[in-house]
Amino acid sequence: MHLAKTFSAYIARQFFGWFCAVFAAMVIVTFLLDYILFGTMLAFWRLTRNNELVVARAAGVSVWQFLTPAVLVALLIGIVAVTVFNPIASFTERAYEKLEGHILRQGSDPLSLSDAGLWLRQSDSQGNQIIIHAGKVASKHLVLDPVTLFFFDGSTQFTSRVDAQSARLEKGDWLIENGVRWLPNEPPQPFPALRLATTLTPRKIEESFASPDTMSFWDLPGFIDLLELSGFPAQRHRLHFNVLLARPFLLSAMVLVAATFSLRMQRRGGATLMIIGGVISGFLLYFLSDVVFALGLSAKVPVILAAWTPTGVSLIFGASMLLHLEDG
Repeated sequence: MHLAKTFSAYIARQFFGWFCAVFAAMVIVTFLLDYILFGTMLAFWRLTRNNELVVARAAGVSVWQFLTPAVLVALLIGIVAVTVFNPIASFTERAYEKLEGHILRQGSDPLSLSDAGLWLRQSDSQGNQIIIHAGKVASKHLVLDPVTLFFFDGSTQFTSRVDAQSARLEKGDWLIENGVRWLPNEPPQPFPALRLATTLTPRKIEESFASPDTMSFWDLPGFIDLLELSGFPAQRHRLHFNVLLARPFLLSAMVLVAATFSLRMQRRGGATLMIIGGVISGFLLYFLSDVVFALGLSAKVPVILAAWTPTGVSLIFGASMLLHLEDG
């Protein structure tokens, strides 16, 4: 009993530790844009309030000159966040999901995708296991071509094997066509068609792929190519990759947006207006990003356009407002 309590406490500490680590990583990633936005506003508001920027302008320094260091720092922060911090966050997220799947779901995902092809695992009501291997997916309707099925009983003993030309996932079953069934110590049994009950659906299979959040920035291009070569849609992963590519430039654009709210603040009421303007800008950017990302995932607009639209809009808005306020 003492050992069970000690082991249970150890598992609880591991779970809580990973949970806190993933939660902190996700909070930092989620609010990174807000950190840049409000940090820039506070920095330039303080410089304006202390008349430091007034002196700089009197000396002939333009707004673009003293904004350049802040833009470059934001760009550097974005590059480090994407190339260094993102792999760490994705690793912790992947570890958390594996631990959650092992404890709560009593097993791993039913799908594995590699250079060797697609592997699926399913079980029936008697506890028998079926492992399905396919070289590729021939269409978006999940036609596996060619396909091999391995059957195991409840004690994981091999019972039979099926090699077929194709297997189509229909509602409630697999339709396996032009195949041969192999049983131990028996001759091969050809068949034109065979139906195998399943609870798998195209949605379940696609959701079994590794989430883009669990994949490092450096691993995403290879996995995207693997998905497309296997016949699966890579829209979600391609969008996430382009969002990461755009993030350093988006952070730089947010410096320009924040500067429009902080460079011309009056001494009275300036902080209030700055906070209100920053909150409204952050909300609009969040809303715009969600809308265009949803359009990108649904293939209504190209993925590259969806991923880079928030950056482009922020850059155009910030630059045009600064040109209007500073250069007339």
